[in-house]
Amino acid sequence: MNIQDLIPKWFRGDGVGKAGGRNHLLETGEGDVLYYEQFRALRSKLEYKADTLGWKVVGVTSSVSGEGKTLCSFKVAASLASTKRKRVLLVDADIRKADLARGLGVPIHPGLTEYLRGPLSLKDVTRKTDVAGLFLVPPGTAVSAPADLLAGERFHVFVAEARKEYDMVLLDTPPVLPVADTMAMREQVDGYIFIYRAGFTPFSMFQKATEEIGEKKILGVVLNGVEPVSEGHYSHYYGQYYTSAPGREKGTGG
Repeated sequence: MNIQDLIPKWFRGDGVGKAGGRNHLLETGEGDVLYYEQFRALRSKLEYKADTLGWKVVGVTSSVSGEGKTLCSFKVAASLASTKRKRVLLVDADIRKADLARGLGVPIHPGLTEYLRGPLSLKDVTRKTDVAGLFLVPPGTAVSAPADLLAGERFHVFVAEARKEYDMVLLDTPPVLPVADTMAMREQVDGYIFIYRAGFTPFSMFQKATEEIGEKKILGVVLNGVEPVSEGHYSHYYGQYYTSAPGREKGTGG
């Protein structure tokens, strides 16, 4: 399979974050300049490719649970919103787990399932986040068969309404292999970013998952879980670019 990576490798593989409190997704990686640079790089490549292809609705998925897709979904969405070029909607479409809404300390319902069951509007189920320009649709009340709702006509309407209201829509979707939910929404999503966690997921499972989605639907692949290297190693490549210059406070300036 010839899939162009969005970025060559990822510097952390800590899933949705280790803290269990409110907004732990927002706080994960705080103060780590190089960590955030990787998300900025991913954001730039996503934005460029999505604009080039005319894609507005992008899912973030993985082969199995635990590969870091939820953290990646949020960090990329927040980075997109921070540029102030786009109004961004982030959708917690992993209805079974609701990790995104929990990680941001947002009420889980009313949300996506309430919209899909009707008669609520997109505005009724959308929340503001602590990031300016970033809005969230939580998953809503848990249901026994989310794939049936996601395959229905109301999800088509939801995506169409989101396309009109927002410049970019990112969906944190369930992993492909364990459940049918992501495949149920496949035709309504322009494409997917795949998260592959090195040393965690067998490559054969990754191949099977990407084959199910289809190569034409894959915008790119992010390699997660690469072992961090020392600050000195980074300095060897980046020189003084990310270190404080004489007479300046570390972390200031552009």
